[in-house]
Amino acid sequence: MKANESIDETYLNIYELLYERYGPQYWWPADTPFEVVIGAILVHHTNWANVERSLEKLAPYLSDPETLARLPEETLAKLIRSSGFYRVKAKRIRAFLRWFQQYDYEFQRVKKVHQENIREELLQIYGIGQETADVILLYVFHIPVFIADRYARTIFQRIGIHVPRTYDGLRKQVENHFPKDANLLNEFHALLVTHGKTYCKKTPICDYCPLRTMCSRLV
Repeated sequence: MKANESIDETYLNIYELLYERYGPQYWWPADTPFEVVIGAILVHHTNWANVERSLEKLAPYLSDPETLARLPEETLAKLIRSSGFYRVKAKRIRAFLRWFQQYDYEFQRVKKVHQENIREELLQIYGIGQETADVILLYVFHIPVFIADRYARTIFQRIGIHVPRTYDGLRKQVENHFPKDANLLNEFHALLVTHGKTYCKKTPICDYCPLRTMCSRLV
């Protein structure tokens, strides 16, 4: 981060440089809003390839949450085994479905709830943490929130931005200095994940990194 550059400009510059390098990411990879939710629960502590294998087995149920809700928990756990921690994740999916049933399994009904209440309700569901809740808010309900995941935290720290210690601290910081636009926040999150997987890894690959001109490690 340059000394004469505002934090607003820094976030926008990161976005623009990443977009120029990677282009649109077309996230979240799912055919339906319900599939977004299931994918967000399954991806915890695993990679997306493992999630995809689970989603393939769940395909007959992803267009019908009510039918999935009738599956015995043990059967559901076996279907999502490739995602790891499958027994815990089966409990989380069933907990979400119990909440979703209150709205007749219709996201339009959920949308009638005030924005802040949706987040609070999601966080009351067993196994739904802040990051998963924000994925659902952004990609299902198109509510402009920033997903402050580990990729964002690592990239911002290396660039030289002050990063609050808490998840919500970082989320609010970015939301205060980045356009409150769900489409832009969608793309920003996807670009940060792509960059984290491509260059800004645990051991970063700095050659040809699109952010090297603004990274505190290199300037």
